[in-house]
Amino acid sequence: MQKISAEKKALIILSGGLDSTVCLYFAREKYTEIETISFDYSQKHKIELQKARRIAGQLGVRNTKIKIDTGIFQNSSLVDKSIPVPKKGKVSSGIPNTYVPGRNLLFLSYAVSFAESRGIGNIFIGVNALDYSGYPDCRPEFISAFEKTVALGTKEGVGGKGIQIHTPLLHLNKKEIVELGKKLKVPFGKTHSCYDPIDGKPCGKCESCVLRKKGFAEAGILDE
Repeated sequence: MQKISAEKKALIILSGGLDSTVCLYFAREKYTEIETISFDYSQKHKIELQKARRIAGQLGVRNTKIKIDTGIFQNSSLVDKSIPVPKKGKVSSGIPNTYVPGRNLLFLSYAVSFAESRGIGNIFIGVNALDYSGYPDCRPEFISAFEKTVALGTKEGVGGKGIQIHTPLLHLNKKEIVELGKKLKVPFGKTHSCYDPIDGKPCGKCESCVLRKKGFAEAGILDE
């Protein structure tokens, strides 16, 4: 059996949400072998982990769930039950309390270790710098700096091969992400975006729900 090179392998950070699922479908069009990785950090919307597993399973793709110590993240409404998720029905200005300190920094660090130890040369993450909530770890500057860190701090990087961080949605707004998902035949109804679901159903009022609704409305595509 011929060994698949690292350049033809990809690891997708899959939350089970719209953006990460679009990334998964995007990657499978271009890479021979793909895997997904999901993170349990005691988020209120833990239902997204079920969605991630089912989405990956439907494609016959391996999904690995990594548990992060519940005590790491503090002062975020996504993990702290004493802090309510904002339900303003609009996109906030500034960094909202749904920001989870260093979340993407930690996720990407885990992903790099996972990928390098398995001979995977590409990592996909669904960060977005246009229609997003002002999170600092979703910006192009952060991704660029992290790639440089990976090049300096890994065996693959020092050896000149490196691990590429792919952000295909970085400069797309939510409408364009929905349109891309439609083109890739993403099963929108199997994804979950809500930060504070009620009995597993989207609340419809948190910022993530608002952004999702806005994207589908502007694209003229039914969210089903």
